[in-house]
Amino acid sequence: MTEDSQRNFRSVYYEKVGFRGVEEKKSLEILLKDDRLDIEKLCTFSQRFPLPSMYRALVWKVLLGILPPHHESHAQVMMYRKEQYSDVLHALEVIRFISDATPQIEVYLYMHRLESGKLPRSPSFPLEPEDEVFLAIAKAMEEMVEDSVDCYWITRCFVNQLNSKYRDALPQLPKAFEQYLNLEDGRLLSHLKACCAVSTLPYELWFKKCFAGCLPESSLQRIWDKVVSGSCKILVFVAVEILLTFKIKVMALNSAEKITKFLENIPQDSSDAIVSKAVDLWHKHCGTPVHSA
Repeated sequence: MTEDSQRNFRSVYYEKVGFRGVEEKKSLEILLKDDRLDIEKLCTFSQRFPLPSMYRALVWKVLLGILPPHHESHAQVMMYRKEQYSDVLHALEVIRFISDATPQIEVYLYMHRLESGKLPRSPSFPLEPEDEVFLAIAKAMEEMVEDSVDCYWITRCFVNQLNSKYRDALPQLPKAFEQYLNLEDGRLLSHLKACCAVSTLPYELWFKKCFAGCLPESSLQRIWDKVVSGSCKILVFVAVEILLTFKIKVMALNSAEKITKFLENIPQDSSDAIVSKAVDLWHKHCGTPVHSA
């Protein structure tokens, strides 16, 4: 048996006995041992495979620019990040903008606003739509990332990525959703159009909040692996797969209001399967990234 066929045999065996990703984990560990982490290869890996939970925070911090590619700088840079976190937190306490009773995700929001030069005059001021997005993402991130310093920095940089790198792409996603749903199930799209539901679908929940508050965090983090590593288009295929998964239910609903209400509160027990199928759809339509030499 050749080395390649042995590897393929092992991969199939691992998958059958529930150890899918053993080989992928080894590949990632090799990438993470480099003195200077290869950002492009880490992005490609994250696009192709779900990140092992034990390495997810580290890879996200590197890809989001919180940590530099050089290993030897990580401890020092993280120390600076912690000091900055403490300084901003202390400033908010001094001006009595936050107290011990302030929910942690709101603390993260006010820290972000202060650092962006957009802190309102009072915490009682109504929230902006962008604040609602930040809070939804922070709430989900809290469930994924244990350390509060890491959680703040990853949330902040994730949101900044949405507002900068993906600023022009995100408004195009509803149109792309319509296009790919038509390719996968034209009859389902026709039903949505007949109910005048296409324009009222929960696009903000899907594309601005990246499904935070819609899918459980265990499924969400597999989608965010792709978003962090360079593809917001994965969000389109998750939305398409949600429609395909709940086709019978959606086809039985006859008003835009009922369809939107259902899609905003979908059953959670199918989430893992939805994400797996969405990734397959994404690879089918957009191709599978390959490692650069």
